[in-house]
Amino acid sequence: MALELKVPSVGESITEVEIGQWLKAEGDSVNKDENVVALESEKATVELPSPASGTLSRIVKRKGDKAQVGEVIAYLEPAQKSKDDTRVTRKSEKAQPASGPAPAQAAAPAPATAAPPPAPAPKAAPPAPAAPALVSAPAPKTQAAAPPSAPEGFMTEIISKQPGSRTPLAPGREEEVVRMTPLRRTVARRLVEAQHSMAVLTTFNEIDLSAVMALRHQHQESFTAKHGVKLGFMSFFVKAAIEALKAIPQLNASVSGEDVVYHNYFDIGVAIGSGKGLAVPVLRNAEQLSFAEVEKAVADFSARAKENKLKPDELQGGTFTITNGGVYGSLLSTPIVNPPQSGILGMHAIQQRPVALDGQVVIRPMMYVALSYDHRLVDGREAVVFLVRVKDMIENPARILLEI
Repeated sequence: MALELKVPSVGESITEVEIGQWLKAEGDSVNKDENVVALESEKATVELPSPASGTLSRIVKRKGDKAQVGEVIAYLEPAQKSKDDTRVTRKSEKAQPASGPAPAQAAAPAPATAAPPPAPAPKAAPPAPAAPALVSAPAPKTQAAAPPSAPEGFMTEIISKQPGSRTPLAPGREEEVVRMTPLRRTVARRLVEAQHSMAVLTTFNEIDLSAVMALRHQHQESFTAKHGVKLGFMSFFVKAAIEALKAIPQLNASVSGEDVVYHNYFDIGVAIGSGKGLAVPVLRNAEQLSFAEVEKAVADFSARAKENKLKPDELQGGTFTITNGGVYGSLLSTPIVNPPQSGILGMHAIQQRPVALDGQVVIRPMMYVALSYDHRLVDGREAVVFLVRVKDMIENPARILLEI
């Protein structure tokens, strides 16, 4: 009997997915637990494994189609079947409503002893309508949708620009239309919502990384040998941000209607570039994690994000976010708050710059940092105090360990 491949639950509150790339074609053999198709939701991309070894006999939903959780998107013919299984499969196939002409057995059979009446001469079928030209054919002037001043071919040009189409403009010039992924559409929608529903402001400061860099250089070898991961900058900023959030709890809170929800835990989202765009997996209870645990988690998130293997529940929630545009060379930016959070800390590139220190000009590794915050909940004073506290802890890392 053919096995049904159904859309699994891919996360809380997600009821619909978009079919992504099929990793197997109809007729291909599939091993058990081998991924056959990518399913794209508004929060993540997941791959559907095969429940058994066999042959992908029929694909019901194609790339770009929508499918509900629990809906059948393909059928798998198991590798080994008994005769009884074969009979059951054939019976189930007959019971399924056919998309084409009705089956022959639906018509009443003619008596065996009577000669069949002569079949009437078939009427000539009307000619099939020609497929509408997408670009070259001019649109009829009687089309109501076309504006009176539009040139001929205007409407066909618009029709041609649909996902998957290519429009030749001139030799060497071509436009391609690609549908946005559900994740990209969700990111776009949420960022626009943040601009319209929040009063977002950004404040800046700069941090001297000399002490952290010296500490990393001194202990990098032993840290890597013991924990199997390098000591990076992110763990320092996560720990510094947590201590600053303890001092300014408004930045670890969110607005819910006319109420303010203060979180007594610290779920820190870490923005990471992925194959499908920016992803923000969450470090749950980050205040309980060690430096090594933070670095391991971030490295794991980064590796799986590149392969689009982050789990939907890892991308949900979060009370505060940290993003590091410096890995791409960004010197300064204004990050956008991720609703319903009330703040986001932006890290940037480290530059050797001249600074005044004890009356002398010295060269130091400096980083600009930015804090974007929801002004409905956080005042400018609190935002400045938060950044100054982060700055003090990064420039004096011992304060992080002593929590002072």
